Amino acid sequence: MAEEYAIEMRNITKRFPGIVANDNITLQLKKGEIHALLGENGAGKSTLMSVLFGLYQAEEGSIYKDGKEVHIKDPNDANDLGIGMVHQHFKLVQCFTVLDNIILGVETTKNGILQKDEAKKKIMELSDKYGLSVDPDAKIEDITVGMQQRTEILKMLYRENDILIFDEPTAVLTPGEIDELMEIMKGLAKEGKSILFISHKLNEIMAVADRCTVLRRGKYIGTVEIEKTTKEELSKMMVGRDVKFEVDKKPAEIGETILSVRDMTVASKLHKNNAVKNVSFDVHAGEVLCIAGIDGNGQTELVYGLTGLEPVVSGNINLMGRDITKASIRERSTSGMSHIPEDRQKHGLVLDYSLAYNLILQRYFGDEFSTKGGFLKQGSIKAYADRLIEKYDVRSGRGADTLVRSMSGGNQQKAIIARELDKNPQLLIAVQPTRGLDVGAIEYIHSQLIAQRDAGHAVLLVSLELEEVFSVSDRILVMYEGEIVGEFDPKTTTREELGLYMSGAKRKEVAA
Repeated sequence: MAEEYAIEMRNITKRFPGIVANDNITLQLKKGEIHALLGENGAGKSTLMSVLFGLYQAEEGSIYKDGKEVHIKDPNDANDLGIGMVHQHFKLVQCFTVLDNIILGVETTKNGILQKDEAKKKIMELSDKYGLSVDPDAKIEDITVGMQQRTEILKMLYRENDILIFDEPTAVLTPGEIDELMEIMKGLAKEGKSILFISHKLNEIMAVADRCTVLRRGKYIGTVEIEKTTKEELSKMMVGRDVKFEVDKKPAEIGETILSVRDMTVASKLHKNNAVKNVSFDVHAGEVLCIAGIDGNGQTELVYGLTGLEPVVSGNINLMGRDITKASIRERSTSGMSHIPEDRQKHGLVLDYSLAYNLILQRYFGDEFSTKGGFLKQGSIKAYADRLIEKYDVRSGRGADTLVRSMSGGNQQKAIIARELDKNPQLLIAVQPTRGLDVGAIEYIHSQLIAQRDAGHAVLLVSLELEEVFSVSDRILVMYEGEIVGEFDPKTTTREELGLYMSGAKRKEVAA
């Protein structure tokens, strides 16, 4: 019977200090199937796949490929066995080209000279065959996240891997790119490749997977056939309770203007054109204003300009009547602005600091956490961190002392949200706040955004997820090529209508 499994992981146990990440888990991947691995943030999904890919060694259990036991000591062993992995946080060399990243480690040389022409030809053939369009000569640092992901997939195909692991592959993609990836995965499975697909997104699992294995808090809960289950059943297996997919909220009570932006222009780092062009809008107390749009249309730079991460070329930003156009990041932070950033690892956290230190990053200099002589009050910091960890259910191996780098992506996100909301901001700027989170965490974060709004604060939400845009926002602005091209009421507009504006097919004048 075991021969029908391309991969069988039996009774895998993996421990880290203070936590059993995988507790006696068995996973069976059939040949040519798409097998989803579902679980909350920190359930042990990425750890299990890292064991299969040789990044970690399990303390107990064994791995079989095509019925034969194998020992995978490192990723090179995994590659030799035809196992490839696209990681949640891409493993690409930023200053190398797409081509160089794909062939890295398996370069063809002749008399000590790199033979790139053959490699390029093979990459373009693979790119055409699987619909993975890339520019082989572009540098990774200059290309979109979607193209970086295609580079990672081509890296696996170039090595002729037949077991493909996708770890949260859609967490950073636009809706269009997600549909494209789903088609690519189906095509790969038809070719006979076996795919392990880690995801939190139930709609995606229902759309592409044949079977789904659910983990909860490091334990195996069960494996089900997708045809015979529902989204509700899967979410209950995953979280251990019923999950509400609708956001509960009462009508907005709009108050005074909290943020006023006039004719703001922000330069682009990628090209000579400005990324944000003469944008004007207001955000009021008691409302969630959502900026919707396809990734790369200036939303990132808009937020950089508002939060002080990038200088503005021209225009004015007022926060509660105060001109903050040229204010420092700390000034903005201490005068009532909180920011949940798009890239949690780059702009949200110091990965090699403890969780406690990350939770006081914007407040350590205040009397609560520092003495007059400038020394940190460790006891106060620990007590504060413990309170936030409990209140926001941030899970980690060693509590406040955990290195943030070792936490799951979802729990890193929860830590940022805890820190930003606890400042009790007048204006909360939340950029993709639920990216890469499971349904339980999404439900919780949406309720927190609505609680901010109901407390009379202003929320500026930037999201690529149309479901989130419609369920959380009170007003929607669509951005296209650096401009605001339409303003909508989520109660009276449709996804299709919004899609036309997002793609640039339609536009209307917007009064600020």
